[in-house]
Amino acid sequence: MLPLDPAPEQMQEMGEAALAYMIEFLRQQPDLPAGGESGGLEAARALRESPPEVGGEFKPLMETVELAAAKAYGTTGPGYLAFIPGGGLFTASLGDLLATGINRFVNLWSAAPIVAQIEYNVVRWLCDLFGYPEASRGILTSGGSMANFSGIVAARKANLSEDFLDGALYVSDQVHTSVTKAAALAGFPERSVRIVPTTPELRMDVDRLRDMVGTDRRAGLRPFLVVASAGTTNTGAVDPIADVADLAAEEGLWLHADAAYGGFFQLTERGKAKFRGIDRADSITLDPHKGMFLPYGTGSLVVRDGERLREAHFAGAAYLQDLAGEDEIPNFSEYSPELSRDFRGLRVWFPLKLHGVSAFREALDEKLDLARVLYDGLHEIAELELPWEPELTVVPFRFRDGGDEPNKRLLERINASQRVFLSSTVVDGRFTIRACILSHRTHRDRVEECIDIVRRAAAGIP
Repeated sequence: MLPLDPAPEQMQEMGEAALAYMIEFLRQQPDLPAGGESGGLEAARALRESPPEVGGEFKPLMETVELAAAKAYGTTGPGYLAFIPGGGLFTASLGDLLATGINRFVNLWSAAPIVAQIEYNVVRWLCDLFGYPEASRGILTSGGSMANFSGIVAARKANLSEDFLDGALYVSDQVHTSVTKAAALAGFPERSVRIVPTTPELRMDVDRLRDMVGTDRRAGLRPFLVVASAGTTNTGAVDPIADVADLAAEEGLWLHADAAYGGFFQLTERGKAKFRGIDRADSITLDPHKGMFLPYGTGSLVVRDGERLREAHFAGAAYLQDLAGEDEIPNFSEYSPELSRDFRGLRVWFPLKLHGVSAFREALDEKLDLARVLYDGLHEIAELELPWEPELTVVPFRFRDGGDEPNKRLLERINASQRVFLSSTVVDGRFTIRACILSHRTHRDRVEECIDIVRRAAAGIP
């Protein structure tokens, strides 16, 4: 039986085995099936069990990890173009291993000042990326869902009283579902979430937004928040953020930018141009586990006026009186729903320090180029239509003629190649296939192969 504190030689043996597996797993990524091996559910059923009373061996557990990785979507591979890919940097994995190994408490700075400072370095860099002032603050979250939730709670606290059910918040019909879910969790009934129509380019229609805000005020509602998308999941559309910011300023609305998918394109010149006006947002959601290729579970929220974020989340307790209040380093628990949590900062700081910011900028510029390559290549396939040019790295397409069923068959044939894996959505009532290029391991060779796969698949469907 393995003791809770294994002997050093036991720890080294297990650590070397785990590290060797991870290195080999990452080496194999270009050759692994993009959609994963079949039989995942059957294998999962076979693993339904309770833990043993007496511990077992390490090797069978590693075999289970290998099986789990094989019988799942190939989210770390170059052919994974579905949903919003997550890359999984090796250096971030090392950071996570060390962070969980030292197991220091990050959320109250006096418990671990250096740990908290490292995380604050990350937050400060994110704030600086959007030109936020020194008074801005932020938190690292489990993902965009929790970041959007805290952003909405901060806006509610800043702009509404405790009786807030007459508040109205505005989102486009392309907004991510985490925003509407966050509104519900923040206590708003469905009627409070006002859905703003989009233009033919699937961007928020600011004229319609203005009309809706005025109509709601006259009806006795209190408009308090508008959410602009800096890259929608459906098509990668970017709302006219500067125009939304102008209206928000006129009407006294909190402007939240959901940049979970697109936000890190701010590192590129093309991204900055697309996101003009985002520096005026009161809060911004960013997902490092998307645009920085980090492991899932790495999200963030930055807020221009940090005190607003703190006012919405702070709650004191007598049992915390031995710990220092905020000083040079924030107490992150005072800005977040969480008190105890993992030290997320190291999985972000390790890659930034080891690779440098320029490595991420170059990778994101490459993804913008590759989206154009994919769009141009698919555009040459006569059977297809591409209703929207890529604003970022999502490329939607479908058959020019026919209903949903041919498009569903097309997606099945594309994914059957196991060289690429795409997903679908519904836009304007039509089944639409979409590819999203965001993995640091996806390069031109795989994108050109994807074009060939789609061409052959489309030609074989009547």
